[in-house]
Amino acid sequence: MVAQKGKDLLLKIDEGAGFVTVAGLRARRLTFNAQSVDVTDAESAGRWRELLAGAGVRRASLTGAGLFKDQASDALVRASFFAGSILNWQVVIPDFGTVTAPFQVTALEYAGNHDGELTFELALESAGAVSFAVQ
Repeated sequence: MVAQKGKDLLLKIDEGAGFVTVAGLRARRLTFNAQSVDVTDAESAGRWRELLAGAGVRRASLTGAGLFKDQASDALVRASFFAGSILNWQVVIPDFGTVTAPFQVTALEYAGNHDGELTFELALESAGAVSFAVQ
C-alpha cells in the first residue's frame, strides 16, 4: 500500500437518511484494542503465560480535531454528546476499507483564536459490534 493522505480519512454519521460526512478533520486517530484473558496455571509449559483465544473485551476509539462541515453537522454531534446517545458512525480509510460501528461521543471540545476559525476536538468510543468492509 502506498502512502495515503491523512485528509482522505473521512468521518461520517448516520443521520437517519444515510451516512453523511460530518467534519473536515485535520488530525484523527482510530484505535482498536482487545483485552486479554490470562489462563496461565501451574501446568503451563515453561510457566509461560497462556491467553484464552477469543475472550476479553474489544473496543474501538476514535479521536479527531478539525472543522465542522457546517452548522447542521455541529448541531448533530453536539446534540448526540449532550443526550449521551449512541449513533452509527463510519470511518472511511482510503484504499483500505470502511469501519462501521455505533459510537458514543465521550469528549467534545471547542477552541478558537479571535482572528481565526472555530475548531473542535472529539473522542468517540465504540458501543457495540464493529464491522469492517474492504474497499
